[in-house]
Amino acid sequence: VEMVVDFRRNPLILPPLIILDNTVSTVETFKFLGSTISHDLKWTPNIKNVIKKAQQRMFFLRQLRKLKLPKELLIQFYRGIIESIICSSITVWFGSATQQDRHRLQRIIRTAEKTITTHLPS
Repeated sequence: VEMVVDFRRNPLILPPLIILDNTVSTVETFKFLGSTISHDLKWTPNIKNVIKKAQQRMFFLRQLRKLKLPKELLIQFYRGIIESIICSSITVWFGSATQQDRHRLQRIIRTAEKTITTHLPS
């Protein structure tokens, strides 16, 4: 798999890369060490993946709340399952995140706060 990063006004049309008679495919995004990197070095695809995973886990947080579990246990679940997803490799991508992406991440945290009915660090 090959990903070409080219910021020229007129990008070159590169011939396909061939290794041992096999053509290497060119991709727009690439997942490396759990983070999705795009060909234009934007982090939006990675943040979309993080938000999607966090929203899937939010379903379980709601189910646990319906079972009337103690607030401390819900906070523990949030910190261990949801916050760990949001914070994974955050030092790499958060500085380059767009304002819209940051708001979408903040929305996940606010939703968890409303579900648990407590303030969570953001």
